[in-house]
Amino acid sequence: MSKGILHYEVGEQIDLHLLIKSSTKGIASNGKPFLTLILQDQSGEIEAKLWDANQGDESSYSAQTIVKIMGDIHHYRGRNQLKIRTIRTAQDHENVSVSDFLETAPIQKDVMMEKITQYIFEMKNPNIQRITRHLVKKHQTALLEYPAATKNHHEFVSGLAYHVVSMLDLAKVISRLYPSLDTDLLYSGVILHDLGKVYELSGPVATSYTIEGNLLGHISIMVNEIAKAAEELSIEGEEVTMLQHIVLSHHGKAEWGSPKPPMIKEAEILHYIDNLDAKMNMLDRALERVKPGEFTERIFPLDNRTFYKPSFHK
Repeated sequence: MSKGILHYEVGEQIDLHLLIKSSTKGIASNGKPFLTLILQDQSGEIEAKLWDANQGDESSYSAQTIVKIMGDIHHYRGRNQLKIRTIRTAQDHENVSVSDFLETAPIQKDVMMEKITQYIFEMKNPNIQRITRHLVKKHQTALLEYPAATKNHHEFVSGLAYHVVSMLDLAKVISRLYPSLDTDLLYSGVILHDLGKVYELSGPVATSYTIEGNLLGHISIMVNEIAKAAEELSIEGEEVTMLQHIVLSHHGKAEWGSPKPPMIKEAEILHYIDNLDAKMNMLDRALERVKPGEFTERIFPLDNRTFYKPSFHK
């Protein structure tokens, strides 16, 4: 089996099938159109330019298309880029499918679902437990398949569930250090905080924002989902408001997308856990792409910083 696109060195030639994750039209300085292609396989993604693109190329090389490419890896503005020599769409007889090229979470879906179910089982507050179980059951298929974002962190198949499971394990450790935390509220907040992304995002392949995602966003979508669940289950009480507040405030600040700042202890700690897990995922993925003794490319969500991989790291 050939190695993944991320594991090729500058100067190496490639002859691979890859999946087009996105295709964006641009106009070059000479006035001719070109396509910026983001190409992916299970190892990750790389950018390529298709120069002098015509209308036929635009329709042939759209998102979710599998292509056969020959080209060279070169370095451009601090990151690897693929220089295309030849490109064509994959043929039926080549026996390749979209699923062959999708990066997936490192934990199996059924294992993640077992962990989430166990955390719900541990909840002692019946109102919080029932609302959480109801919403997880309602959205279980999408929760286990969707990414957590279109870019930056956990942007792979089952990334949403992987993000949730990682945060739950963090929440468990932290709650042992700070036993005054209400674990029912914290665990439920972790499970529900990003669940609105199953409406906000289009799905696990060539992920984009839906109309609801652009106009409403996952935070307000989930606040409504919690209210709807409480109504369907005939649940009244402060727990409903607390869960809605945790979802509303999990981005931390208005400028980061939260209508309210955290105003209960569990909301504050959930914001930190969310931030920590997202940033560690970004760092791990960026550092995987470089050798010991090298710097990563700039990571925009981390203040556009580069990070060094110590030379003694294997």
